Amino acid sequence: MPRFSHGSVELAYLDEGQDISNAEPIVLVHGFASSMLFNWVQPAWIAPLTASGRRVIALDNRGHGSSTKLYDPADYHTDRMAQDVRALMDHLKIERADVMGYSMGARIAAFLAYGHPERVRSAILGGLGLHLVDGVGLPETIADALEAPSLTDVTDPQGRTFRAFADQTKSDRRALAACIRGSRQVLSREQAAAIKAPVLVAVGSKDPIAGSPEALAALIPGAKALSIPGRDHMLAVGDKVFKAGVLEFLKARA
Repeated sequence: MPRFSHGSVELAYLDEGQDISNAEPIVLVHGFASSMLFNWVQPAWIAPLTASGRRVIALDNRGHGSSTKLYDPADYHTDRMAQDVRALMDHLKIERADVMGYSMGARIAAFLAYGHPERVRSAILGGLGLHLVDGVGLPETIADALEAPSLTDVTDPQGRTFRAFADQTKSDRRALAACIRGSRQVLSREQAAAIKAPVLVAVGSKDPIAGSPEALAALIPGAKALSIPGRDHMLAVGDKVFKAGVLEFLKARA
């Protein structure tokens, strides 16, 4: 697995489909407590994107997967993680790309689209709706669940879900706790309205975490909302309606 350094942080990434003639790059940014493997590879995103003629780049965010683990919440400010994505694009000499994020990854993609509009051709915000500007969705108490001695010590249902997932993936729970404490920034409504790139907001119809996709899309000029029927925050990631909607959105950008 290739890696590159952004300052003191070493980030793992994948780069598929780069040999496709005239392939347009898309950068995938995973959600909290996940990784490029669990967010994109296992839910079978890579093949349909490369089959559509895309060069697919994905990274393990700092604190996740095979990338550097950090334990100071300040190291996980959303701006810093957006800079990691920009640095990966610089490393691969990609001037401009479509960027798709899920949950925390969607927040990172939105911050990149706002802060560096020249680098983002379009943005797909999966698993994140109005909570981009109005709250952050996941409660900070998840950090307590991650730091508990064992899963049996966690009584909060949402905390148990993330603790069980972190145990299953053998993640660094202390790094994840720092991440959720440090990455709780929002854009203002004015900042969201200033995003120039075409945006697709895709959220499961049973997602209690993301906030309304329609309400966020209404704030961003020209943005489109996609409701993923019958899916919650966890199950929407690999849903066929989500994939079809993304491929249609990208095709329209060609």
